Amino acid sequence: VIKKSDNWSPSAFPVCLAAHGRFAQKLLTDLFSNYTNALRPVEDTDYIINVTLQITLSQIIDMDERNQILSTYLWVRQVWMDAFLTWKKEDYDGLDTIRIPSSYVWRPDIVLYNSADDEFSSSMETNVVLRHDGQVMWDQPAITKSSCSVDVAFFPFDVQQCHLTFGSWTHNGNQMDLFNALDSADLADFVPNVEWEVLGMPAKKNVILYGCCSDPYPDITFTLHLKRRASFYIFNLLIPCMMISFLAPLGFYLPADSGEKVSLGVTVLLALTVFQLLVAESMPPSESVPLIGKYYIATMTMVTASTAITIFIMNIHHCGAEARPVPMWAQRFILNHLARLCFVSEVGENCLTSCSRKKQRLPQDEADAPPSGGGAGRREGHLRCVCQNQGVRGDVEYIADCYHEQRVAQVRISEWRKVAKVMDRFFMWLFFIMFFIMSILILGKAI
Repeated sequence: VIKKSDNWSPSAFPVCLAAHGRFAQKLLTDLFSNYTNALRPVEDTDYIINVTLQITLSQIIDMDERNQILSTYLWVRQVWMDAFLTWKKEDYDGLDTIRIPSSYVWRPDIVLYNSADDEFSSSMETNVVLRHDGQVMWDQPAITKSSCSVDVAFFPFDVQQCHLTFGSWTHNGNQMDLFNALDSADLADFVPNVEWEVLGMPAKKNVILYGCCSDPYPDITFTLHLKRRASFYIFNLLIPCMMISFLAPLGFYLPADSGEKVSLGVTVLLALTVFQLLVAESMPPSESVPLIGKYYIATMTMVTASTAITIFIMNIHHCGAEARPVPMWAQRFILNHLARLCFVSEVGENCLTSCSRKKQRLPQDEADAPPSGGGAGRREGHLRCVCQNQGVRGDVEYIADCYHEQRVAQVRISEWRKVAKVMDRFFMWLFFIMFFIMSILILGKAI
């Protein structure tokens, strides 16, 4: 042993290391001269080896929702007492601990019960720290793949609980017992995950009696509480779907003569179908429908309903002269009250009043004047009608009757078009409100 003196120099430091190295080699030879790692290191076979287990969560590698497999990077620490690996520090120059390969000593066969790894070789062979009193500490990094029951009912605002159960594969509770080093896994060195937020990882010891055996089998279960970070799905799945779905009510605002009302609804429906397929590919096939999937289905149902209503309104808009007059209830409810409610000013009371006044003045005022909106084809039809019936009645009377019938037909067509326009505006505001409420409900789950 080198003593510290006034003329001490750094050259004496390697001598100290060399001395410890010789004693370490001698200690290794003495310890393992009659040692075997095949049997439990106990002085009496009735004794129980107590193994203390501690887990440090370093990283969440992947969460495969479709296959329900969680991949994590863990640091596993196991501490136990070996009765045959003890020595006196004084006999070996005060040597307190040595580090040797873990294959030299007996190791507890603690495995991950719910492992989903097909190779079972994801752990690394590291050294163990052996103390003079027989304490063996084995720190081992491991990449684990464990089965995790994923509940996607509230996707993408879901919270998952994944269990990692560790226990001995062959030793029962009467031979080896497990203890928690901490109440939960150590999260001090955890690398934050971009998709999942770790809420906690508590540990719990369980003692299970299996049907095959009467002996108890202890295990330690770590429950990993995960909360999904929904920002990615909000900006890539929800917001585009909302923007596309808000185009569907605008189909009611398009003019009926444009010919694009039905095409817009079908295009929106196809776009929503693509987003629905993207969600279905990433989710596990289960009876639980994700929240975003329900939103897509409800939106697609509303778009389908809006397209069907658009087709019905277009039929009303294109009612010809042979159509029946607008019923009185439709004139009062749709052309009067509903038009005011939907802010359709050109179909208000003044228009109806002016139309009724035109009907009253039609036999007198328009008998001697051509119709304001008639074309050349209409005038030719009237002339042919006059030529064919010159012998039946007077020219003036017959022209007045023809103009009156034509005007009545035009007013009838105009009224049906006004009914269609009011219905378009009404359903446009109705679907806008429904889409807005659905969007608020789906985004409210994120709060």
